[in-house]
Amino acid sequence: MKIQQRLFNEIKNGKLAFKNATEITRTPPFTARTRQAKKAVKLALKELEDDGKIYRDKRGRYATAEQLKIFSGTLRANERGFAFITPDDKSKGDFFVPKNSLNGAYDGDKVLATHVRGTEDEAYVIKIKERKTRRIVGIYESGRLYPDDAKLPEVIIPPSLSMQAHGGCKAVCEITTYPQSGLPKGKITEILGESGDFEVEELSIIRAHGLYEEFPENVLDEADKVSAEKIIPGERKDLREKLIFTIDGADTRDIDDAISLEKNGENYLLGVHIADVSRYVKYNSKLDREAYARGTSVYFPDRVLPMLPKQLSNGCCSLNEGEDRFAMSCLMIFDKNGVRQSYEIFESIINSRHKMTYAKINAILDGEKSVCEKYADIVPTVYEMRKLCLAMEKRRADAGEVNLDVREAKIYIDGGGNIVIPDYERGLSERIIEQFMISANEAVAEFLKSKNSPCLYRIHERPSPEKAATLISFIKDLGINAKFTADSVAPKDFRNVLTEIADKPYSQVVNKVMLRSMQKARYCNENVGHFGLASDCYCHFTSPIRRYPDLFVHRALKAVLHGGEKALNLYRSLAEGAGNDCSERERNADEAERDVDDLYKLVYMSERIGEIFEATVSGVTNFGVFCELDNTVEGLIPIEILPDDNYEFIAEKFVLKGFKHTFKLGDRVKIRVDNCDFGRMRVMFSLAV
Repeated sequence: MKIQQRLFNEIKNGKLAFKNATEITRTPPFTARTRQAKKAVKLALKELEDDGKIYRDKRGRYATAEQLKIFSGTLRANERGFAFITPDDKSKGDFFVPKNSLNGAYDGDKVLATHVRGTEDEAYVIKIKERKTRRIVGIYESGRLYPDDAKLPEVIIPPSLSMQAHGGCKAVCEITTYPQSGLPKGKITEILGESGDFEVEELSIIRAHGLYEEFPENVLDEADKVSAEKIIPGERKDLREKLIFTIDGADTRDIDDAISLEKNGENYLLGVHIADVSRYVKYNSKLDREAYARGTSVYFPDRVLPMLPKQLSNGCCSLNEGEDRFAMSCLMIFDKNGVRQSYEIFESIINSRHKMTYAKINAILDGEKSVCEKYADIVPTVYEMRKLCLAMEKRRADAGEVNLDVREAKIYIDGGGNIVIPDYERGLSERIIEQFMISANEAVAEFLKSKNSPCLYRIHERPSPEKAATLISFIKDLGINAKFTADSVAPKDFRNVLTEIADKPYSQVVNKVMLRSMQKARYCNENVGHFGLASDCYCHFTSPIRRYPDLFVHRALKAVLHGGEKALNLYRSLAEGAGNDCSERERNADEAERDVDDLYKLVYMSERIGEIFEATVSGVTNFGVFCELDNTVEGLIPIEILPDDNYEFIAEKFVLKGFKHTFKLGDRVKIRVDNCDFGRMRVMFSLAV
């Protein structure tokens, strides 16, 4: 230990800075004349390096983190071999990393890096802190796995570790050796099937994101045990006689939330009743550890990968019609203007009167006689829900809520096994549920904050000045007067822009550009508000079957309600890490859903080659123009097949400008479907004359 400390002190003080091991063994007082003495010095240097007290630069020289100006970040690789590092310190911009400076790091790895002297934004990797890439999905051929993701390396598979995979099959491999140079080695852990088969390609995407359908046996055993518990009111408030019902999509199986509404003079008593998942999933149980590892349920057109086993997600936790269920209830009183006057949160037992769908509620609101007669007992309540929803929307609009209308595809498989992608629609029933859930989430977040309780807040920070400036430039080019500056943007500023362009043909595009200018919402143990909702305090409380942060919030609520100081201290210590992990798993799930949707869109459009559609220019790049159909399918018109012209790409204005032709976001065009590039997962269009 003495030699370690002396070495560290000398390096820290600059006396041995940037000397390699051989030079150090020749330098007093570390002069090493014998092989054993040299070995002791080199061993001490290695131990200091392993402990993260010193580091080696590209030339093998030693220094402290401060001397090398080391920073930590996440590596984002490019398929052409180079990469970028996004620092953990958000005040710093990205750094470029040449291929020969990766030091064995792969896409997604957490790394330590240092800035290259004499450059503005170049860095090289010093050390890999955490590997993200442990499993790779690809095509097996002759002892190698060729990854589907071009940003990842090929992997050498020894014959004894190939699971007798045959050439051309899709497989999952686990990396066993990470060399600093050369290709990694691995072993096949799962053979998915034949490359090119649709189901195999979908499964490949799912596996590439580290997602699995099956639960471990010990988790299923625990699910069987806890789901067998009988529903007994106990000390809970019994709300089973109340008119409570659920509203979800037609294909929903796991039902988290139910609602009730009563008039009290001119006021409304709104009840939001959420499945009490924490009753069954105890902290650090097998179910809990598996739920935390998953973080969220993931939804695909043909399947769901649930956060919890079906015994809970479709069974004892799901608020099924006509069945008693444990719940966490939030009762809120609103005035006729949609302003909340008070709230109460408590444990309850409920019995949902009806399993309603968005379509059925919309039919009631439209006055369809047959549906109104079938559900006559809830029709008056549904009409009152509409009134309260509209009042809430007006209040939120006045407060500046940024209600982006960004269309998302609703892809499903019909009875004949065909892929269906209908045009985008969003009815009033969806808005009712959205407003009621937001209201409950705000009330719960405010309650936990008032009690100084740990909480996973859902935060949404204001846009960076740089991105806000780009948005201002874009909307000014559309003739919209931006009455705000990049440094002082507020939610109401964005809201005013959306109101001004609501009936314009380019409204969808402005919505998208505005979305790109905004930060991504995330989970955090510290409350900084939610920019998009213009909310000072917000969390996720309403979906504990499918989101782990909601389950965390439920546990914190119960600890506050029951005076559990020990539990609160535990949750407080876990909150920061849980916020980071849950945010990362949410991003991974979103990417997986998007990638699978893209596959379905490709297959769907591959059956429409040669057809002509109306489309909107949704993206402009230096290599072509992206166009979006009314059903949200997007395709690319390559620049080389655009009408002959000398085009200039103006990035800050999202414009491809030529002498005769100019393409900008929001333009309506006619396109022809030319082909589907499954390699790059892209639909290819051309202009239809």
